[in-house]
Amino acid sequence: MHSLRSRFDGFLHAQIAAQALRWRLWAPVALGGGCAVYFSLKSEPAAAPLLLFAVATAAAWLGARRLRASRIWTLPLMLLACFALGLAVAKLRTDAVTAPIAPALSEPTVVEGWVVDVDSPGAAGPRVVIAPVRIRGLAPEDTPVRLRATVRGVAPEPGEAIRLFAILNPPPAPASPGAYDFGRNAFFQGLGGVAFGLGEVRPAYLPEPPWRLRAAMAVNGLRYDLARRIVARQGERAGGIAAAMTTGHEAWLDPDDVDVMRDSGLAHILSISGLHMAVIGGFAFFLVRLLVAAWPWLALRVPGKKVAAWGGLLAVATYLVVSGAPPPAERAAITASIAFLAILLDRQAITMHALAVAAFVVLLLQPEAIVTPGFQMSFAATAALVALVEAWPVRPREISTPLPILVVQRSAAWIGAAVLASLVAGAATGPFAMQHFNRTAMYGLAANLATAPVSDFLIMPALALGALLEPLGLGAPFLWLAARGIELMLAIGAWTAALPGAVRTVASAPDFVLPIAFLGVLFCCLWRGPLRWLGLPFAAAVMLWPRAPTPDLWIGDGGTNAAWVEAGEAVVARPGVRQFAIDVWSRRRGVTPVERPDEGWTCTRFSCAPATPSAGPLALWWGKRAPSGEQLDALCRAAPVLSVRAPVHVLPASCEGRLVLDGVDYARGGAVELWRVGAPAANRWRAVWSSQVRGDRPWSPRGVPEVSDSGG
Repeated sequence: MHSLRSRFDGFLHAQIAAQALRWRLWAPVALGGGCAVYFSLKSEPAAAPLLLFAVATAAAWLGARRLRASRIWTLPLMLLACFALGLAVAKLRTDAVTAPIAPALSEPTVVEGWVVDVDSPGAAGPRVVIAPVRIRGLAPEDTPVRLRATVRGVAPEPGEAIRLFAILNPPPAPASPGAYDFGRNAFFQGLGGVAFGLGEVRPAYLPEPPWRLRAAMAVNGLRYDLARRIVARQGERAGGIAAAMTTGHEAWLDPDDVDVMRDSGLAHILSISGLHMAVIGGFAFFLVRLLVAAWPWLALRVPGKKVAAWGGLLAVATYLVVSGAPPPAERAAITASIAFLAILLDRQAITMHALAVAAFVVLLLQPEAIVTPGFQMSFAATAALVALVEAWPVRPREISTPLPILVVQRSAAWIGAAVLASLVAGAATGPFAMQHFNRTAMYGLAANLATAPVSDFLIMPALALGALLEPLGLGAPFLWLAARGIELMLAIGAWTAALPGAVRTVASAPDFVLPIAFLGVLFCCLWRGPLRWLGLPFAAAVMLWPRAPTPDLWIGDGGTNAAWVEAGEAVVARPGVRQFAIDVWSRRRGVTPVERPDEGWTCTRFSCAPATPSAGPLALWWGKRAPSGEQLDALCRAAPVLSVRAPVHVLPASCEGRLVLDGVDYARGGAVELWRVGAPAANRWRAVWSSQVRGDRPWSPRGVPEVSDSGG
């Protein structure tokens, strides 16, 4: 017994000793934890206590190091200091980007401003990003810095001064409690509102914009022109995907092709992120190194590897500008740049320490990244792949092996490595895909294995050369080659998406489960030794954790649509209205949306109510004007729950004992989920509002709408 205990103690000491150079890898994890805690708060904290906490913990850590204290003290102090730093930098970043947010105006207004960029189109039409100069009804100090506007007809180009008659609103709130928060994302991108154009865009006469805005519009104009050239060379189908991969412009994407890419697990190729930066930077690195080696005079006089690293840095910076520098591309560029800087400093480029430095830098510059799916999935996948490289056995190099045998061995090793890398990366990103997107492409591994050689070695390099030479009129051969690769990729995606059971919808786990999974994935990657597998059940928490009971009823933000659950299906009150919100909510809850049947319902221009109690639990009024007393009486008699878009001040006697939600409730709370409590006859409900989960933060302003006497 004593021997067994001694062996166990020796094993533990050996495991801890193996982490001697790994403890510092947990510093960015602690930093990210501080950032995540800040964004999970329900109210905005003051800056002074957070800064004081960061300074005090940093001083304690540095003091302990100066006194040469044991690692038992310095390690927890280091992690605590990084955690406090995460809280502080998140608060400072929020204060730095705070800008006016548009109010929800009761009447349409006139927006005059400069078109900064062309955004991805929405269901209602093309969209552009505007730098507003004047908005009727808003003072200059209340005017947002940027707006995203949906326009009619052909989208104006970057650099145009336009005048738009539009409905103005703040960025949309989450579609359901706990869902993706576009308003928070818009806040950190400087988008202070959304506008919906009611008429054609007209030219405006505005004063000359500041030089920074002129420079941004000039760059975006060049990007848009390059995207049009690519589409003209390749056609709209292949060219739309090529333009999205090169410049970030999604205006030419075919929605059917996007669905195919999503269902086959290839949608990540469309968004510019780490994969694209790695391919472009790596292609430039190896191309420059090959050119240097091919010129003996130059190869003898310059360090080819470092020159190639400078070439990779230049390629990454150029691609960042051409892509429009969206936040995921910025994060990927930082990670790639640190790898090339490691080469310039005679360090190994791809190591866990280099990845930790990249994560630390990204979180210092963009602490909001910690709550974005792109950051979580990118760094989880990269950490898993680096851990795989660290654990990969180094095989002795073959000597005098016949070429046919060598080709077979190398091909088998490459295929095996590719399969294992895809499995590891897919397993690392799986929890985040399930939690955020609620859909799993069951054959995504096969599709990615089949398209990876085409994408990495044909499409991306050909697009890089084609985009570089197209302004000179020489990009046609490379763009033609890239188009053939895109067509092959789409064919593989279409075949994969058409397989039986290609897509599976998975309901989201409770919000606290994802951090558990994230820490489990990181423990598996960062810990060295067999104890790393203790993190595996935690990494699988999103898949294993029991789901909360499905809500009985959902009513969208503003009360314009609703759905209730029957037999695992979400019956939608108004099919086709706010469809995106319906899709988001139904996927989060793991239910299939179906259209409300016409039978058993009494509907008018502004309302729908069940004709029988079995038809549904909700009566819905979506008119902007409040219903009359007679209309309210009929709606309350029809259903136990009544939703009215407009504010209601007086309720008839028939509404007693009914749950009535009106415009004031939606203005304060956003979307709502309702669970029935007790017997149906009691008509008791438990409600969770989006604002309860979102909290009162700088990116979540809400206000009570004005009472309008106009028509609905």
